[in-house]
Amino acid sequence: MKNVIAAVMLGTILSGPVLAGPVGEFKTTYRETYARYRAALFQTNTGQAEALAKAMTAFAGAWDAFAGRYGETPPPTFSEDPAWSDTMSAVSAAIRRAGEQVAAGELPAAHETLERVRDLLGEMHARNGIETFSDRMNAYHAAMEQVLVMDLSVLDADTLGLLRERAAVLSFLAGDLLARPPKDAAGNADYAKLSKAFEASVAAVLDAARAGDREAVRAAVAGLKKPYARLFVKFG
Repeated sequence: MKNVIAAVMLGTILSGPVLAGPVGEFKTTYRETYARYRAALFQTNTGQAEALAKAMTAFAGAWDAFAGRYGETPPPTFSEDPAWSDTMSAVSAAIRRAGEQVAAGELPAAHETLERVRDLLGEMHARNGIETFSDRMNAYHAAMEQVLVMDLSVLDADTLGLLRERAAVLSFLAGDLLARPPKDAAGNADYAKLSKAFEASVAAVLDAARAGDREAVRAAVAGLKKPYARLFVKFG
């Protein structure tokens, strides 16, 4: 029963309307911190070192404030999570390491290190029976990576068959997350535009794979990443 109550509470905290008092403060702080994270992660793929350094500084500062406020006193939803402190420490360590990599100009390595932050927070949610819009975007991202690493130079029958299977998974996960948009998406023109482009990119891959159109497959797979990234950095 405690886990059920906790799940309901965190669903309200992370994705519900703005509330007054401590719950509302935690919700706001978490969302603002995660938005800083998304911006930093996005910048690791742009190759723009100066913009990335600024984004990393903003995220590190936001996380330090978040961890300083809640690291020793988690909100009720996480109060019984035995790994809360470990998660806070692991995220802090990943941010420090990514900062070092950015300073050294190792942007791809910094990207991989920052990916770990998303994993850690997702694992924390899963441990506590929580699923947010961000978690659904992360599940899609993991499946998308399986498509992006495929060797499409020779599209034989076996490769096309595997791609159709993976494209079907992408389509399912995309539908799942679009069916439950974040609260700030309601009436938001940016969300409408970005989600439509994202949905179209997934449909293009599935349609091309089903048709066996090799050139269309390569073009559609190449077009997957950007619509996802734009939706992620703004709303994910």
